[in-house]
Amino acid sequence: MAEQSAHPEIATGCCIVGGGPAGLMLGYLLARAGVKVTVLEKHPDFLRDFRGDTIHPSTLQIMHHLGLLEDFLTLPHQRVEQLRGEFHGETVTLADFSRLPTRCKFMALMPQWDFLAFLAQKAEALPHFTLLRATTAVRLLSAGGTVRGVVAQRPDGLTLHIHAALVVGTDGRQSMVRTAANLPRREFGAPRDVAWFKLPKQPDDDHHASGHGGPKNNFIMLDRGEYWQCGYSIDKGSFEPLRRQGLAAFLLRVSQAGPFSHQRLSGAVTDWRQIKLLVIRIDRLERWAAPGVLCIGDAAHAMSPIGGVGVNLAIQDAVATANLLTAPLLRGAVTLGQLNRVQRRRRFPTWALQSLQIMLTGKNNSPRDPTRKPSAIGGWMRRRRWVPFITGRIIGLGFRGEIPRAAR
Repeated sequence: MAEQSAHPEIATGCCIVGGGPAGLMLGYLLARAGVKVTVLEKHPDFLRDFRGDTIHPSTLQIMHHLGLLEDFLTLPHQRVEQLRGEFHGETVTLADFSRLPTRCKFMALMPQWDFLAFLAQKAEALPHFTLLRATTAVRLLSAGGTVRGVVAQRPDGLTLHIHAALVVGTDGRQSMVRTAANLPRREFGAPRDVAWFKLPKQPDDDHHASGHGGPKNNFIMLDRGEYWQCGYSIDKGSFEPLRRQGLAAFLLRVSQAGPFSHQRLSGAVTDWRQIKLLVIRIDRLERWAAPGVLCIGDAAHAMSPIGGVGVNLAIQDAVATANLLTAPLLRGAVTLGQLNRVQRRRRFPTWALQSLQIMLTGKNNSPRDPTRKPSAIGGWMRRRRWVPFITGRIIGLGFRGEIPRAAR
């Protein structure tokens, strides 16, 4: 149902903190099954700058099972059947989705705000779903060592007490829920960060392949329709020293890594405020749950942007959570043992993907000197034509697919 006027005391079956992909998908699935759900989203809308704009075949398959795929694909998007990278001037197919056992054998590139708005619209049509926008969760309500709900604030200063049988944290890598629940976290570090900026398209840009790796293997570009979303990988902690060298010097470095000239970059990017720094972090909770509370998605495991798998891993977390916890939520109580089943179900796919990302972002993975001889990766990949299908399966599906159970 549509958002209603907030009341200081709200009772719900499940309170989900964070209206991102995991939060909205979980809210939709639970409400579809008859669980009363309240989702808290601190922003008034979804129109803000996201990085995770890739909708993988695994998520498209989930949308198919929910009967939402046909409507979803009417939204503007770009289809990517292969991921390509450029290594020292040589274009290589890194992943091929054409042989996946899925309805959609491609990755959809879509602004995340469109994806979230679509999920919110479908969820708000359900009678058991409430989305409270511009509502920030500030602390957990607890009694007898068990989380019983959330205290939230509205921009007008109104404080809400939301009582729930379960609180689920889907509030990202800076999660209030996991901090308040004192869930222990293990950090793995990452040697790189990414500077993101937008570059307007020009008519002759069609030949540029999305996912361009650049001669130094540290430049990526995503097709967002009217513009390219460009990312330039830098050593962690080097952004401020680069800023001190000046914007012109920075854009010269970018032009040496990517397909765009310094003149074009400097004509479009004229202020440091147009460049956003994504601080890469890989971490994972040792325990995802405590009595009355559970964390999933980035709140449970922050991912590197490699492969764009973070959003889709979070969506699969949400599906697994709904599959495992719908029945106890309908009964009105969820035990810690039942919450721990979610972590047991999702532990291996999370560990496997993070292990690959850690391997690929090792300490020695710095940009190469372009004067060195071309990388041998291109030749190695050409001799092993099966490799892109394996990587396509890993990126496209992950290590454990989740299918939503039929609504009761």
